[in-house]
Amino acid sequence: MATGLSTAAIPKPIKFLLGSSNLLLLPQPTCLSRSSHSSAPSLSRNCTVFHAPRRKTLLTVCFVLEDLKQSPRHVETETATASQEDGPDEAAAARSDQISAPASRAAERLARKRSERFTYLVAAVMSSFGITSMAVMAVYYRFAWQMEVGMEFWARWAHRALWHASLWHMHESHHRPRDGPFELNDVFAIINAVPAIALLSYGFFHKGLVPGLCFGAGLGITVFGMAYMFVHDGLVHRRFPVGPIADVPYFRRVASAHQIHHSDKFNGVPYGLFLGPKELEEVGGLEELEKEISRRTKS
Repeated sequence: MATGLSTAAIPKPIKFLLGSSNLLLLPQPTCLSRSSHSSAPSLSRNCTVFHAPRRKTLLTVCFVLEDLKQSPRHVETETATASQEDGPDEAAAARSDQISAPASRAAERLARKRSERFTYLVAAVMSSFGITSMAVMAVYYRFAWQMEVGMEFWARWAHRALWHASLWHMHESHHRPRDGPFELNDVFAIINAVPAIALLSYGFFHKGLVPGLCFGAGLGITVFGMAYMFVHDGLVHRRFPVGPIADVPYFRRVASAHQIHHSDKFNGVPYGLFLGPKELEEVGGLEELEKEISRRTKS
């Protein structure tokens, strides 16, 4: 909205009353009259004369408010006027420009929106992939530490101090040829499952830091037991097929080291499973380990 200033000259009549003492008296005109008896005209001052009122021009200033914001109808009117003045070709071009302008703006908005969505999609995928990768690595190292450091040392101690000592009458079945699908040594798997189930249950049904730690410990025992079963029972003693696990070089070394444990060449070392090759290295059994690996590979 803008304000425009325009001027207009508007004539306004000013009336003068004849015979008033306050106004300027105009001289009475002399009228001509023709007498019926005389052919010459005679002067007479008593005739009635109609004087036209005099007009005086005054300057009047008017303020006019003009709406400079053109409405669609006003644009159409101007376009139609321009089309009538410019001709059919120019009118068609004006109409096409008028129609194409909003379409181009809509296309630009759509393209910008698609670009924003694509950018957000890339960011979401990259962040999700990064967070998932970090979570997988954290879980892997957590279980690797718990299995190889925590549960591995527990299994090594229990194997030496309990199974080959006070519980030898149960563990002895594992060092003899097996008759049937099961052996008495399998009871240890059930015994180790009891604390794992108890810790998982307590951690699952309670909240807090201690229940969370208990749930993690129970989960670690469970995962270690599963890995122990596949590597020890499946890969080493071949109680069931393990598939591609047998082709992993690290697991080949683990299986060969545990096979040396059953030969009693180094006083039962290694007593552990996943760190068995390191135990043999400490007692100087790497040469024997390489021989066992070659033998198992050929067989």
